[in-house]
Amino acid sequence: MRSDAATAAEVPDLSDPLLYESGEAFAVWRRLRAERPVCRVVRAGDAPFWAVLSYELVARVLSQPAVFSSTGGMRLDADETATAAGAGKMMVISDPPRHGKIRRIMSSAFTPRTVRRLERNMRTTVTGLLRDALASEVCEFTEVAARLPLSVICDLLGVPRADWDFMLSRTMTAFGVGDRAGATDAAAAAVAHTELFQYYDELMRERRRSPKDDIISALVHGTIDGEPLTSTEVVLNCNGLISGGNETTRHATLGGLLAFIQNPDQWTLLRERPELLPGAVQEVLRHTSPAMHLLRTATQDTEIGGEHIRAGDRITLWLASANRDERVFADPDTFDITRSPNRHLTFAHGPHHCIGATLAATELTIMFDELTRRVERAELAGPVRRMRSNLIGGLESLPVSLTPANGSRTTEGQT
Repeated sequence: MRSDAATAAEVPDLSDPLLYESGEAFAVWRRLRAERPVCRVVRAGDAPFWAVLSYELVARVLSQPAVFSSTGGMRLDADETATAAGAGKMMVISDPPRHGKIRRIMSSAFTPRTVRRLERNMRTTVTGLLRDALASEVCEFTEVAARLPLSVICDLLGVPRADWDFMLSRTMTAFGVGDRAGATDAAAAAVAHTELFQYYDELMRERRRSPKDDIISALVHGTIDGEPLTSTEVVLNCNGLISGGNETTRHATLGGLLAFIQNPDQWTLLRERPELLPGAVQEVLRHTSPAMHLLRTATQDTEIGGEHIRAGDRITLWLASANRDERVFADPDTFDITRSPNRHLTFAHGPHHCIGATLAATELTIMFDELTRRVERAELAGPVRRMRSNLIGGLESLPVSLTPANGSRTTEGQT
């Protein structure tokens, strides 16, 4: 293994949010995949960590939860106290077999009736959002993209529609990983998290008395090894669901629309051949890779890609880099809606494959279906601003001008 000095000289600080705001990360990942797909990152003022950048090795680590644990946290720079409090209680920072038992409880809420209701509500939400967007000369599409996933997660959790605006406001503040103002935003995020926890607690108490067809009811009435989940476990898993479900779909929508704007031939192709939509959604997910990295902690001395990993070392798995791996994806930087196969790792792999992957793909399918029906052309109407984050690959601003489609395709019973 090379010295820390050599590593620092050759490997930039992959935890630096400015690397992602500038868009320079793609070139850095490309070089490191070729030269050092497993590398040690040394950064000032914090502990070093390992970065895994190739598709093969990222998938391998994700498939070995006994060696690479999730209980040390799922991302860099997470609050250590909060992580310790949630380890083994929150699905995303639990290991098998506990992880699978929590997952089964949450999955039980995805009944066929619930899924049908969610899909109907998605379509209604999207058509309303696009109707308003098309009425504006310039639309800030980040506001459109934020509404759909939040409404879906609220619907799934059992949050009454009257409270959806409150949840949107609080989650945008609580999980505002791209915010720039430092301590002020951290304080606001802490307040927003407290308000969310209080809201979950109230909803939890109501569902204990009167269960409904939603996830919070499944959690409060579920059991693991004969024991009910604690109130803390219920609240933490609600919070994890609303965070993960909101960020991925929102930023995939934004990044996907930007990719279509930058590649108008792909937009024209999709409008002319709507049967390509399923593959287009998968390419949006690969190309955008909103959750850029996952964190694991080694439980024992081991080896990855020829590098010796010690027990307790932190390992970051760069999903966004794996999804651009030239060994797996031909011409990986090209946005190609006909790409097949497209076995991307956007939703991770193995036991921690995202529980909401199908739901997220459905949201994107409905969003881009309605966009191609209703919009002939989308153009930038101002500067695009990327998020300053090492976790979420997304956009803070996407002002667009949408040209309505004349004689747009419609489905039965829709306008």
